[in-house]
Amino acid sequence: MLHELDVRSITQYHDAVLRMDGGRVPCHVASDGAWPGIAANHEFNLLLWREEDKARRRDAAASEIAANKRHIDAYNQQRNDAVEAIDEAILAGLAAASAASTIAPAADAWLSSETAGAMIDRLSILALKIHHMREQTRRVDAGSAHVQACAARLQRLQQQRADLAGCLERLLREAGAGRAYFKVYRQYKMYNDPSLYPYLYGQTRGTGRVGP
Repeated sequence: MLHELDVRSITQYHDAVLRMDGGRVPCHVASDGAWPGIAANHEFNLLLWREEDKARRRDAAASEIAANKRHIDAYNQQRNDAVEAIDEAILAGLAAASAASTIAPAADAWLSSETAGAMIDRLSILALKIHHMREQTRRVDAGSAHVQACAARLQRLQQQRADLAGCLERLLREAGAGRAYFKVYRQYKMYNDPSLYPYLYGQTRGTGRVGP
């Protein structure tokens, strides 16, 4: 059971999910705090990856690609909802710790424009890229040039993840000490809200028109 919210545990969790057959979330995580959001975010990123692959097919009917696109929109909404849930949980934990220890953001604390949840989302996507690029380095049906090129890309992706993990560690550490803070930023995916998507609310009014 993973309880501690440290960056190493997060990246290990991401990798463990992808190593499992079927790619469904198999690892038990804490049922409170940010972990449910981390698990949901990673699962929806995985589903998005698969659905986007399906949407790129050239041998499928247009109706199938349209269905893929609708699934992508739905999964993307759920992925972003999970990011917001991660940020809400982390900020609630920081607020509770602040009340208990009298630590609060200092007057000169810096505001991070990227939230902890957004960084965790990017780590999830990097885990997917690393997993699939590693598979390319193990292909026996590909030439050595392909394998070598993918091995070089794999190294770059791993470095990118290490850099991002370090930035997340710093943000969590600085926020915990009151030297930094971040906010929950709502994504407001307009294409999933019929009242905000012109084509849909145009149809609802019965005009059938989009725009002026």
